[in-house]
Amino acid sequence: MKIKGYINLLVALLAFLVLTDKSLAQEPADISKEVISAIKNGNAREISKHFGKTVDLKFPGNEGSFSRNQAELIVRNFFSRNAPASFNVQHQGPSRDGSLYVIGNYRSTNGQSFRVYFLIKKISDKNVLHLLQFERQ
Repeated sequence: MKIKGYINLLVALLAFLVLTDKSLAQEPADISKEVISAIKNGNAREISKHFGKTVDLKFPGNEGSFSRNQAELIVRNFFSRNAPASFNVQHQGPSRDGSLYVIGNYRSTNGQSFRVYFLIKKISDKNVLHLLQFERQ
């Protein structure tokens, strides 16, 4: 009888841990907040945590679908050449398909201005950063 109680407790504890694991159940709005913060700080590693297996990027000189590791390098190189001075969100909201989009303006310390757009989409039951683009203004 005691063993059955321990097993039930263990199952309940495991269920709680799975349900509260951020990486499994993270909402699009939470991801967007983290990506916005990472852009403001020029932190490619934090951004890449939200990439799926592949991500669509559109950066000056780099456009296409890239693996997570390739995409992180592209973003890191962009930030090394265009360190953040400011990033302001202009619009954000849900898309018709349930995705979440964010549009903003990025200014680098070297005076360059970029229009930023990113899309968080549910792929294989996980919300991921599906598209990230920085376009010169």
